[in-house]
Amino acid sequence: MELGEIISDALGYPLQNIKALVIYVILGIILGIAISGTIVGILASNASRNVVALIGSGILGIIVSLIIYFVISGYELDIIKYGIQRSAGAPSIDFVRQFFNGVKYFVVTVVYMIVPIVIAAILAVIFQHWLAWLITVIIFIIFALALIMARCRLAKTEDLGYALAIGDAIGDISRIGIPKVVLFIIITAIIDIILSVIVGFIIQWNSTVGGILLGILGVYITFFISRGTGLLYSNV
Repeated sequence: MELGEIISDALGYPLQNIKALVIYVILGIILGIAISGTIVGILASNASRNVVALIGSGILGIIVSLIIYFVISGYELDIIKYGIQRSAGAPSIDFVRQFFNGVKYFVVTVVYMIVPIVIAAILAVIFQHWLAWLITVIIFIIFALALIMARCRLAKTEDLGYALAIGDAIGDISRIGIPKVVLFIIITAIIDIILSVIVGFIIQWNSTVGGILLGILGVYITFFISRGTGLLYSNV
């Protein structure tokens, strides 16, 4: 698909799948409640100097929040998968599968971020001047782009090993086309900024309406970028 077609399809996708948007919003609200409840529980336990309650509420809240977060991440992977397949439909909730896929993506993210950090540390010791910084920036950009490819590889196959094939993920960037990938990121960022500015003006006019729209915008942008990412990878 051409970049214009990808952006056009991705912009309309969230509006064509309102049910999926509502599901995602509900998951987001539950996550927000879990995080807020954890914070309140920790503060209350700390105020009462109840160490057992403090530890218990903290651990329980973190576990619940992580479970929901991983489900949401898995759901986003499914949106990417539908994009790769160029399917107009939207994923349904499959808590167990999406949870484990979310965990896999977390592992993938950690690996793809640790590798450039280690390389940067080694370069800093070897060169100890501006060249180390230049090479480090280039490496981080490459691995950031590779992580996008790895996310698509995981969404497509649900295979952790396939997603962790760093060399192949970097190769996917070339198969799509580096200019196309970079331009996609720039365009989606510009659209995100424009929509955020518009909502920002609405918040100044009416904070309640603006706050609601800001929440909806967050979900819309997530769907938009995930869909576009999947369509972009469908060219591999």
